Amino acid sequence: MRITRVYTKSGDAGQTSLVDGSRVSKADVRVAAYGDVDELNSWLGLSRVGLVDTQLDEALGKIQNELFIVGADLASPLSIQVPRIDEDHVTELEHLIDLLLEELEPLKEFILPGGSEFGSVLHLARTVARRAERAVVTLAAHEEINQQALIYLNRMSDLLFVMARVANKRQGVSDQSANFSARK
Repeated sequence: MRITRVYTKSGDAGQTSLVDGSRVSKADVRVAAYGDVDELNSWLGLSRVGLVDTQLDEALGKIQNELFIVGADLASPLSIQVPRIDEDHVTELEHLIDLLLEELEPLKEFILPGGSEFGSVLHLARTVARRAERAVVTLAAHEEINQQALIYLNRMSDLLFVMARVANKRQGVSDQSANFSARK
């Protein structure tokens, strides 16, 4: 498929087309869900700017492509034939989490999001992944969805947390513990 125009004017009245050709409000729960996934993908793109960590860059590039599959999955009722996220995608995320965790000390307390610029952007992307997950839960309350897409987003936020910690460690930045003590 070749995209020859960016604007179509078909959304000027606040509606958009789904993969099956049906028209829905741009405020529809399905549109909100895949919109949050699109935002997550954009944050991951930003996180890769100037990235010299080849392992994390390659992983994030693969994930960005998979997020297009998640978006297509969420934009399509289950009766429509489109690429779908499956258990293998989730398993790959889990393997990457396990691999990266080998570099880290176990957490004994909550940590503050932040650290290096790369780590901080990954922490921000993690919060967007959580929002996308909540939007998919809302969608699932209204319509049947591919449950693997929901599971994938749940693992994605876990992975981004671990990646942020690894990125910080590789850049010599320590985790900063959250301080719950009351102010005096």
